[in-house]
Amino acid sequence: MIRVLLADDEHLIRGAVAALLGLEPDLKVVAEVGRGDEVAAAVAAHAPDVAVLDIEMPGADGLAVAEELHASGARCAVCILTSFGRPGYLRRAMSAGVRGFVAKDAPTDELASAIRKIHGGGRYLDAELAASAMAAGDNPLSERERDVLRLAGAGAETARIAADLHLSEGTVRNYLSTAMAKMGEPTRIRAARAAIDMGWI
Repeated sequence: MIRVLLADDEHLIRGAVAALLGLEPDLKVVAEVGRGDEVAAAVAAHAPDVAVLDIEMPGADGLAVAEELHASGARCAVCILTSFGRPGYLRRAMSAGVRGFVAKDAPTDELASAIRKIHGGGRYLDAELAASAMAAGDNPLSERERDVLRLAGAGAETARIAADLHLSEGTVRNYLSTAMAKMGEPTRIRAARAAIDMGWI
């Protein structure tokens, strides 16, 4: 029996997925949580073989949770369930040791197959999500450009960004200018939004 934890803030979807997976003879949903910051405790308490995580959750997003589980040496395999085909998400998930990446609108039998495959040590990547990630290429932003754009996207002014990152205001403006050019956007806010949409910040 493969023990499964489900983490999704949409109660109806989580309940439906749990009920449908429960019909599979070799799968058992042992825990359900609605917040990302509840996952680690649930993993410790229920020892699932596979954690199925939604990306967009309150408390902590699914990718941050996957990174936390990976860093803590948790034994459960992680499968990300998402309606977002952002290329940066897939790359970040792979870096966090995620072995499954399934579209949220996939049939339940596809999710069940993914759970079985990653529990057996394999990988499962939704073909369309993988194709969009490959087509988008690598993240063009440097680490500093990502830091600056993330703060700018949150509404921080140049002086605040400079203080937070221990940079001069001129250096911040240069990073912003380069990031805007790379994203092909005329403003820092639009560049940040575009980078978020790609999953790059």
